[in-house]
Amino acid sequence: MFCKAFAADPSKDKEYLILHRGTYSAVVMNMFPYNNGHLMVIPYSHQETLEGLPLEAMTEVMTLMNKCISVLRTSMNAEGFNIGINLGKVAGAGIGDHVHVHILPRWTGDTNFITTLGGTRCIPESLQDSYEKIRAAWDRGART
Repeated sequence: MFCKAFAADPSKDKEYLILHRGTYSAVVMNMFPYNNGHLMVIPYSHQETLEGLPLEAMTEVMTLMNKCISVLRTSMNAEGFNIGINLGKVAGAGIGDHVHVHILPRWTGDTNFITTLGGTRCIPESLQDSYEKIRAAWDRGART
């Protein structure tokens, strides 16, 4: 899934919700977000874990993760973050064969009963609107 997006022409980045293409990894909005602004940093290398990634790729993943935090503070007024990696299906990985880091912005009072009881998410802004807002902040060069 990720590899298809990365292989596509960069002119299709908006369609695939790719915000940034680095040397070893990319920043992508989650197509099935837990909340608005749910980003992922995904190495280009198709691997199940971080263990086999070269040091340069690991460094870029962490650098981009840090920039995502800065961009989400600026563009989405995020007050906090959940950051995680689900390694393997048993750990909750929806795409278990291609490791990726989730960055979820959080706000005071953003948890509600719908997510907990009904397994339904309330996303008050379209993915495309969020993409435009976050992309503009990314392009302005939020602190890395």
